[in-house]
Amino acid sequence: MPLAAEASRGVRAADVEDLVGGAMETLARVQPGLGPGLQRFAEAWDAERVSPGTLLPERGHIGSGAAERASGLGAEVVAFLAVAGLRPALEALFTPVRRHLAGDAWSLGVCPFCGGPPGFTDVIEDGRRRLACHLCGGAWLFAKLRCPFCGVDGAQHLVRLTPEEAKEEGYLVSACRECRAYLKEVDRRARWNAGPALVEDWGSPHFDLVAHRQGYWRPVASIVQLSAPA
Repeated sequence: MPLAAEASRGVRAADVEDLVGGAMETLARVQPGLGPGLQRFAEAWDAERVSPGTLLPERGHIGSGAAERASGLGAEVVAFLAVAGLRPALEALFTPVRRHLAGDAWSLGVCPFCGGPPGFTDVIEDGRRRLACHLCGGAWLFAKLRCPFCGVDGAQHLVRLTPEEAKEEGYLVSACRECRAYLKEVDRRARWNAGPALVEDWGSPHFDLVAHRQGYWRPVASIVQLSAPA
């Protein structure tokens, strides 16, 4: 069972509200149409109807739904606010326990620490697949031919996408034909100098465009996707 219950007790609103506020300001600048919803979110935060606890993952997605109901914002916007606002606090909270997760002891498609969905995939030096959580910075090994979102297993259910106009060795999109979810992936055997998962993810919006044009989705949107006109 993920440790999200510990996070709900360990992260206070005062610890994260400056970061949440900064993320809201960024979204308002790049997508002015979100302004009314962000204002309702801020009012709900001040009234404690929305809190760090309501932004934590439930059932494999980010947030309890309270923020969406209070603000009218989409789930992808709320997920971005959660990642941008909670990441430092959750990373500090879970760092002491990361060493207790050994090898392939965790086989689920959600983060073993916060319960969030994966946001990126690394192929590490020995060829194994490692999923990364953008919400808390956690990482865990996962079966190479299994979809972490719907659990379907087998190469026939998966497809690999690359931008025809800008192929880059070691980078691709891994998508599921069944649930239509996708993750971007970097093979660190070919890209030994690649950056952290969150940096690699948000620094490669052209891969998101390839996946979106073919009808695939992801649970945690980047700021580039959120800035696109509705």
